[in-house]
Amino acid sequence: MKLLSVNVGTPQRHEWLGQTVTTSIFKSPVEGEVRVAKLNLAGDEQADLTVHGGVHKAVYAYPHEHYAWWLEHGIRPLKPGNFGENLTIEGLLESDIHIGDELEIGTARFAVTQPRLPCGKLQVRFNRPEMTKVFYNSRRFGWYFKVTREGTLQAGAPITIVNRDPNAVSVADLIALYTGDRPDPDVLRRVITVEALPEAWRESLQERVEHHKKASAS
Repeated sequence: MKLLSVNVGTPQRHEWLGQTVTTSIFKSPVEGEVRVAKLNLAGDEQADLTVHGGVHKAVYAYPHEHYAWWLEHGIRPLKPGNFGENLTIEGLLESDIHIGDELEIGTARFAVTQPRLPCGKLQVRFNRPEMTKVFYNSRRFGWYFKVTREGTLQAGAPITIVNRDPNAVSVADLIALYTGDRPDPDVLRRVITVEALPEAWRESLQERVEHHKKASAS
């Protein structure tokens, strides 16, 4: 498992469907050591703090393995950072990592907090009105990190899982719970006890599972 690319960006204004949109989804790879702070990486800045950023969404990671799938589905050209991720990683998928797991990359330490959910800025980034829906349907969401120890990292650094959350709810499990693919009450029971999971997710998941149960029964 290793870090392939470190990507940062600052808010930019783009014209989209007749409106001016401010977004930081346009990120580019940077070389050398990058400082990891509690709320972001050096040189990176979130544009809309109501939906991005904050302690529980400080750093966004995305598996490079997904890029092949996107290319097969006509999303091109692609390069690291194109999905707005800060860390393009190799050897670690949503099914491999648990909510609450702790990882070390360089001298920094992170905790997995939640999947990334599709947003409209993906449409702007790829100039495709359908991109948010396609991203949702792909279930290739990536995930957010909370920074538990500040430090530095750089492309090529190994990724080490230093602590596994005992509840063992993978990011893929949580995505399936959220989307209704697998509204498993046991997964819900386990994930809502994970300390790293944001409170808003705890409340939302309980509501969504109830909704999916009612929809299935009707």
